Amino acid sequence: MKKILVIHLNAGVEEQSVLFLQDEIHIKRIGCSGNAHRAKELIKTNDGKYDVIALEGLPAYLQLGTVKRKHIAGFALSQLKTKTLIVTGEEIRSGLERWGIILADRAEPGIFSQKRILMVPGLNHSGLAEALSQKGSAVRYADPILYFDLPNFPGVGYRETLEQAALPTLERLQDFSFRKLQPIPKDYNPRHTYEPFKWADIIAGDAGVIRSCAPEKLKDKTIVVEWATEEDLEDFKNRGVKIVVTIMPSLDEEDQLGRWSAAAIEAVLAALRPHRKALLAEDTYLDLLADIEWTPSIKYLKPEEEGINKFAFVIHPLNVRFIHKHPSYRWTKILPNDLVEAFAAYLSPMYLSRITGGKSPTTGQKIEGHLITLAATPRQMMKHDERFTYDRLEKAARMAERKGARIMGLGAFTSVVGDAGITVAHESDIAITSGNSLTVSATLEAAKEALKKMGRTDLTKGKAMIVGATGSIGSVCSRLLAQAIKDVVLVSIEPERLIELKRTIKNETPGAKVVIATRPDQFQGESDLIVSTTSAFGQRVIDITKCKPGVVICDVARPPDISEQEAELRPDVLVIESGEVIIPGEIDFGYDIGLPKGVAYACLAETALLAMDGRFEDYTLGRNITIERVKEIYHLFKKHQFKIAGLRSFGIELTEEMFHEKIALAEKYNSDPELFEKINKEAEEKLAEMPLTSKGVRQSRGFWKKRFLEINHKIGDFIFWLSDRRNKKQILKEEAALGK
Repeated sequence: MKKILVIHLNAGVEEQSVLFLQDEIHIKRIGCSGNAHRAKELIKTNDGKYDVIALEGLPAYLQLGTVKRKHIAGFALSQLKTKTLIVTGEEIRSGLERWGIILADRAEPGIFSQKRILMVPGLNHSGLAEALSQKGSAVRYADPILYFDLPNFPGVGYRETLEQAALPTLERLQDFSFRKLQPIPKDYNPRHTYEPFKWADIIAGDAGVIRSCAPEKLKDKTIVVEWATEEDLEDFKNRGVKIVVTIMPSLDEEDQLGRWSAAAIEAVLAALRPHRKALLAEDTYLDLLADIEWTPSIKYLKPEEEGINKFAFVIHPLNVRFIHKHPSYRWTKILPNDLVEAFAAYLSPMYLSRITGGKSPTTGQKIEGHLITLAATPRQMMKHDERFTYDRLEKAARMAERKGARIMGLGAFTSVVGDAGITVAHESDIAITSGNSLTVSATLEAAKEALKKMGRTDLTKGKAMIVGATGSIGSVCSRLLAQAIKDVVLVSIEPERLIELKRTIKNETPGAKVVIATRPDQFQGESDLIVSTTSAFGQRVIDITKCKPGVVICDVARPPDISEQEAELRPDVLVIESGEVIIPGEIDFGYDIGLPKGVAYACLAETALLAMDGRFEDYTLGRNITIERVKEIYHLFKKHQFKIAGLRSFGIELTEEMFHEKIALAEKYNSDPELFEKINKEAEEKLAEMPLTSKGVRQSRGFWKKRFLEINHKIGDFIFWLSDRRNKKQILKEEAALGK
């Protein structure tokens, strides 16, 4: 049996035997109450009686960053002439801290990603600070204000600043007492500001020091320390801390807390090292460290927070009116819309709300989401290059990681900009999905339901037209509709891709009738179902007056391709939004997303669904959505009991009475061609008076171009007049000179 003595900073005596790496080890802990003389007496009294003596909280060296200095009293203790080996934990602390952060991150992926870290203290925790900074975290040090009541917080990202601050700090700390270096709760009265604690997501360092100087409220913070006691946990719980992570290995299989310091761990490893005369260095312990199998203790002090899968979703304003509605930007109503829209596009992503209450009835898995918004409208995204939007989406991804999300969905126009999420996924650590697989599935489900409601009992008969057929959503919709209806018209402004898509469908679905066109006009009057999935702006995508009576139009585009004013011209036509989804549980979005309570857009629902199933992976990316992915997401949809919401048209849920009215009008128009022609002619005249529009954006009439030309002409006329006047004056002068 190996015997270890741990001399610690506090008071009291305790003993325990543990089985570690197949060896029985007896550990005795004796407190010196922070007194260096008492620690020296304990060392001399127990010299030769133990295999190793560990000095816990009595450091021989002080280190900040790469700067290292001796602590006068601690170094003297470590250098005493003794028979028993003396260790302080300094040889293994940094390595175990780095390895512990890696293991904790594996156990709870993303727990440290993009977080704000406050080191309390950073002194002698260089491995911890370094490991956390490698997770994309912003690291600050409380040491200057902790020890000297100074306000500066050198960041780990600014290596020169840290090292320049470390040298004078360590010089002054060399003769500090042990108790000043590591104050204990109740014995320390902090006089510094609490602002850094409010800034931080994670407070890392020593449990006792944190308790002594942190504010009474640490709501939803994560504490990362070398080791902790039950008393520490209770204190943190009372302060509102959400998670406590202790990163040192356990010496006891029954220990689920992680209550052993680096000094105690090093003492045990030193006692077990195969060669008694081996130098005390990290390399000496590597083989033993490799045999330790452990996962750092991750304690959820709020049980309801444990086991929740988190996601994030990015939305954006569909038009400038959404910017005016935001509480922080209501004042922009007094400014010109074009100016507000252009300015808002340059804003960084903003956090909107927390999504709560989602729960799978099948597995019981809970989910939590975070809504993040870009401020750029679709029109502004189109005006700028792709990199402009990518940069903002990457910032949103880092924000999502900081909130603990492990997958982020791209909503509305962000899902089709550039390469539809591929670049964002490549440049982000978090998983990314466009949500388009479930959008396709929900769209087809909604279209099928709408056709049934309009009296089309046999869905295999009739014709379907897909406008924007070569897009990411349109192409897979076309392939699946061809399998169901067999008679499809594919419309796109990309002829080459249309030809390729037609060949794909003919190979997949022999016997399908496929017609391709670059404009929908010729086939609108023949189609029973029209699916619009374009990204067009400022043009009339579908002329509703050319549609047959009772046609179903599923407008998947966001913002929509067909305006409410256009739809009102043909009350017999059913224009529906793409299928919205009901997420199971008592879902609360914390923000008005423009849908009824508990109802989400399909792209948002896909992100939530993947989180619920634990599928934290890049899922729907790029423009080539596979049928396999659409079928798989539909399977998950059914597994977790998601549901298609009631059909909606321009924000209003459709009732049975509304369907009956449209069916009656369609039958009336079909039975009376003359009446239909008259009604349609009136509709055409009204439509001609409406500006060409899609996505809520009017076609440019060249107003600003005309104004520019007018101003340019006026400036030109003025310059010509001024020049002519000068010429006339010059001529008069010359004539006068000649007269003389």
